[in-house]
Amino acid sequence: MFSLKEILSVTLTLFAIIDILGSIPIIIQIRQREGKIHSEKATIVAGVLMVAFLFVGQSILSLIGVDFQSFALAGAIVIFLIGLEMILGIQLFRSDPLASSGSIVPLAFPLIVGAGTMTTLLSLRAAYSLPNVLVGIGLNLVFVYIVLKSSVWIEHKLGKAGEDILRRVFGVILLAIAIKLFKANF
Repeated sequence: MFSLKEILSVTLTLFAIIDILGSIPIIIQIRQREGKIHSEKATIVAGVLMVAFLFVGQSILSLIGVDFQSFALAGAIVIFLIGLEMILGIQLFRSDPLASSGSIVPLAFPLIVGAGTMTTLLSLRAAYSLPNVLVGIGLNLVFVYIVLKSSVWIEHKLGKAGEDILRRVFGVILLAIAIKLFKANF
């Protein structure tokens, strides 16, 4: 049932797709804007989204008449806007001080669990046994939680100049990812 090789493959594949390390500048930006990252809430919501999509994702998209290409394009638009925010130093996503939703949108969705993660989950489900996929999701969520919980420490270690450079570099990378999603799904 459990296979260390499958668990490792699933974990590394999801790790590359989620790219929580590449999201550090966005995490810092959200924390600065919101005042706090709700690490537990973001991790739990991301976990629920991943597991739910693993089981019913294809059915839900089919039921509402949305194909994967449209879903991926919608995610690409959000990622594109976040990249613009990072590069230009503007704020497109307005926060509601009462809602503190930055930990959910755009952090849990679409940064941690975006169209790429969801598509990958469906592919992994077809290629590996379900228990191994679930363990891989769990291991990635532990790492996501650690990075989110350490965002203040990471920001302190980077410093203002390091944070600015990283934010702009990853902003360009996000734009490139968004454009790649556009090209692949348009």
